[in-house]
This record gives sequence, C-alpha cells and structure tokens, in this order.
Amino acid sequence: MFAMIATAFLLSVEQSAAAPRPAASSYAETLRCSGLTQAASELEGGESSEGRALYDAALYWSLTTIQVGQTANRAAATVETEMTRARVQAVRELTARNEAALTALGECRTRTPSLG
Repeated sequence: MFAMIATAFLLSVEQSAAAPRPAASSYAETLRCSGLTQAASELEGGESSEGRALYDAALYWSLTTIQVGQTANRAAATVETEMTRARVQAVRELTARNEAALTALGECRTRTPSLG
C-alpha cells in the first residue's frame, strides 16, 4: 500500500522542477533507509509531530529507493518487494531495540531533507 502511494506521488513529483533529488546513495543504502523509516513511522503512528516527521522521512526514502532502482534498471515489482522485506525486517529490529538499526535510523533521518 505504501509503495503504491509512493509510486503515485513519485509520478507527480517527477513533473515538478523542485522535486527532491536522491542523495548520492547506493540502492542498498536507500533500501535500508526506506525500510527503517517506514517501520519507524508505522510503529510511532501519525498523530504526533514525531510520527509526521517519520512519515515524511519514509516517503522521501521510498521515493528515493524507487528512483535509484529505476536508474539501476530494477523492475518496479522487484523494488516494491524488496522495500516490503526491508520494512518487515526493520519492524523486527526496531521492536527488539537493535542498536545497529536504531543508529542506522538516526543516520537516515539526518540525511532526510526537509519536505516542507
């Protein structure tokens, strides 16, 4: 579901000259950030300011992963499947308070541009 929303948003963003550009990141890095921020957003919920910030980060990293995947000629279905797997794994890690996952989430959030 999130990937469908991200894909629709991506199409509208591509038409905008002010669209955020992906940071110089590998597909694996963007995929990891996408999974972590989506998981954190789901776990936090959207009612708080923290939840809204996590949602924005998840949207940014999902769109970035889609763009990087397209550049690498990955099939859209493959990217969506890999993002889902990354999110599920990240939910497990964040729920377990895995230090490496928490650190990586912080790094992803630091690298997330302001969306407005």
